[in-house]
Amino acid sequence: MSIIQAIIIAIIEGITEFLPISSTGHMIIAQKLLGVPDDPFVKAFIVNIQFGAILSVVLLYWKRFFQSLDFYFKLFVAFIPAAVFGLLFNDAIESLLESVQVVAITLLIGGIILLFIDKWIHPKNEVTITFPKAFVIGLFQCISMVPGVSRSAATIIGGMTQGLTRKQAAEFSFFLAVPTMFGASVLKLYKGIKDTPEIFTGENLKILLIGNVVAFIVAMLAIKFFISFLTKHGFRVFGWYRIALGAILLAMMAKGVSLEL
Repeated sequence: MSIIQAIIIAIIEGITEFLPISSTGHMIIAQKLLGVPDDPFVKAFIVNIQFGAILSVVLLYWKRFFQSLDFYFKLFVAFIPAAVFGLLFNDAIESLLESVQVVAITLLIGGIILLFIDKWIHPKNEVTITFPKAFVIGLFQCISMVPGVSRSAATIIGGMTQGLTRKQAAEFSFFLAVPTMFGASVLKLYKGIKDTPEIFTGENLKILLIGNVVAFIVAMLAIKFFISFLTKHGFRVFGWYRIALGAILLAMMAKGVSLEL
């Protein structure tokens, strides 16, 4: 992977991490189109640059991270399902990361859901996020481990099913990304150092650092845009985008274009 390829993928990560269109799915597609090999370092890079994106949440919402212990306990409760599910099915999840077809199908299905979610669920007033509500949101987050689903979409929809407004659900989704993606990054880094320590050369570490910095900067801008847009316009535009992209990918594969990694 070159520095230019890393920057492009990091820009895509920063833009898509907090939008309901699947950052992992977009990075997998970009990896294929850029001709980036599917080697152990690239797999580690795809997961670990998400750490740069989540740091933008800490900076933008740093005052909210100094709330009562109740806030942290609720985040922890929401984090538990994904932590358990991720540890139990890590190998199966990693195998799905190699399939553009899975990404295309989940983009399409998720897009259809986003077209109608505002009609199905439309809370109008903010509610208190209780521990049971946090846990249910955490269960929804587990769905996003399938590439193309979108962690942001799953958790925001999960929040809305619990009576949260779009803005309230989006912000809680951002907060939940911090322990979730931090845990995923640490686990991937640990496994990489344990199983393939040779991939962490000076050049690769430089690429990883650059990727995190770029993802951090771009995600800062994306978060501000998304909150404003979502509050005013809802999910439909993201739904149509997902459907169009999923359909294009499936059509390309049907025509014999190889998109598998």
